[in-house]
Amino acid sequence: MTQPSNEPNLPQPIIDTVKAQQAAQVVWAHWQSGQVLAALPDACRPSSALQGYAAQAQLPLVSDRQVVGWKIAATSANGQAHINVNGPLAGRLLSGQVLDNGATVTSAGNRMRVAEPEFAFAMAQDLPPQAAPYTQQQVMAAVASLHPALEVPDSRMEPFTAAGEAQLLADNACARHFVLGPAAPDAWRDLDLSTYPVHARVQQGSQLKYTRDGTGGNVLGDPRIALTWLANKLSALGITLQKGHVVTTGTCMVPLELQAGDSVSADYGPLGRVHMIFSET
Repeated sequence: MTQPSNEPNLPQPIIDTVKAQQAAQVVWAHWQSGQVLAALPDACRPSSALQGYAAQAQLPLVSDRQVVGWKIAATSANGQAHINVNGPLAGRLLSGQVLDNGATVTSAGNRMRVAEPEFAFAMAQDLPPQAAPYTQQQVMAAVASLHPALEVPDSRMEPFTAAGEAQLLADNACARHFVLGPAAPDAWRDLDLSTYPVHARVQQGSQLKYTRDGTGGNVLGDPRIALTWLANKLSALGITLQKGHVVTTGTCMVPLELQAGDSVSADYGPLGRVHMIFSET
């Protein structure tokens, strides 16, 4: 697996904020219309990860939504290979995208049609940018709670597997809907999440379609490692990981293929369960 890295001390190119905002406007307009893009327009297409993150940073402004948390995409070697990137990608969770346990998630316009069982963390303290990388111990000390979660991603890029890192970042790392389960008992802090098992079921009505299993080890080796990566990536970008934000750390199993009308449940044993319905409309 490609090892995540953060290099905040490297010189960075100047970002054209106007072009970044133009890219965000194009992305958001396509999200609203349900249309797809082969590529962003030449005039505002990001050509580097930093430019992609700059475009993504304009999404709250052009969408008039608030950042309520973060997602991490491509936290496994298979996931990185699938979308042709060399490491994980961070995306913003925007208000209106985070749903409660048991939610009905619309299938309308969703072309990926998968659900991803994930370990999510809610933050108890700010982690502001700093010169030295955060240690895993520092990051975990800033966590309020662990939650079972389901992400339902999607992209406006067609095909998203050929869009490249910069455009996928501008497209918010394929963030769409996110279902947050209940807080796990505090005993999670003493568990080895790298080997922790998760069992998922996909049903159509009362009929079981299939089951799938995964572990926390599929998330950069451990969900704690993924959260630490995110804190340091944001620090390198000059962004604070804020108190109250939720971070979902990436799928712990092969994504669950869905059809409209399916229901999904992910069982985390003593840590709880999370459930959603993928609606017909």
